[in-house]
Amino acid sequence: MTSIMQNEELATACRAVTIASKLCEAVRSEMTTLQTMTKSDRSPVTVADYGSQAVICEMLSKNFPEDPVVAEEDSDDLRLPEMGDQLAKITNHVKLALGESSVSEEDVAGWIDHGNGTPSSNQRFWTLDPIDGTKGFLRGDQYAVCLALIENGHVKIGIIGCPALEIDHVVGHLFVAEKGKGAWRKPLNSNNNDTTLARIQVDPKIDILVQSFEASHGNHTSQQDVAAKATGIENVVCMDSQAKYAMVANGKAALYLRLSDYAESIWDHAAGVVLVEEAGGRVSDRNGKRLGFTSTKMTGNSGVIVTNGVFHEKVLAVLEDY
Repeated sequence: MTSIMQNEELATACRAVTIASKLCEAVRSEMTTLQTMTKSDRSPVTVADYGSQAVICEMLSKNFPEDPVVAEEDSDDLRLPEMGDQLAKITNHVKLALGESSVSEEDVAGWIDHGNGTPSSNQRFWTLDPIDGTKGFLRGDQYAVCLALIENGHVKIGIIGCPALEIDHVVGHLFVAEKGKGAWRKPLNSNNNDTTLARIQVDPKIDILVQSFEASHGNHTSQQDVAAKATGIENVVCMDSQAKYAMVANGKAALYLRLSDYAESIWDHAAGVVLVEEAGGRVSDRNGKRLGFTSTKMTGNSGVIVTNGVFHEKVLAVLEDY
């Protein structure tokens, strides 16, 4: 066990993601019948998504006002008259999460729009996915709150809150990584003032492939075929969000493959990349190229390959035939 919270950026990011994760769980606990939710009924995830972004952007803007934040949401829709009830719900959740009764709807909308920053190759910025895995959130399954600090195109800090992920009989974890320092985790429900984290690392002997729950996020058949040919691994776990990166970093999976032509967004991968690398694993695209984080879309990359390091070159070799 160790404490690494002397770093102001890391400490602030950990607090922000923890508070946002708890806000999301509070919203989800109000969903009385998770099983009956439909794709068109997105109101709970909307409240949690915007609320999470507002909380994190408020804390980042207060502590690092010069840093842009590149996030997934903006407040344009929330400012429409027909969205008044939603904005009121979001504001109430943000008030409770921050413990500040004076928070207004305009405050919340402004904090959300603080996430409309622009990526840069020569200025540091944060990138945020307030809820990664919205369908998992609605199913009562996996989702994650993901925040990363990027400097000169390199991820320096990555924080992933996984409120529904069970590891070692504990549900809900905060995963933390700092470039060159290592990767750690702690239970999300631990004392907010507890800065003690457990070091994590990849497992070279684990035989599990993780892939997206949604088939549209990657070719399941090809991914399983590549894993089997490169490593002999046939055990497959499907889950939403960057919880898959956390599984590899924590030694609970050997591979996470995402083979698609989709242009990935930086907030969907930045935090996970530094977490896996600092835990001893490797991340690249299908051509062995490092993932790029200097623009919102990762147009210079094709697919995403995440491994415990042992199988990386074998996977890239097999992919030459795909």
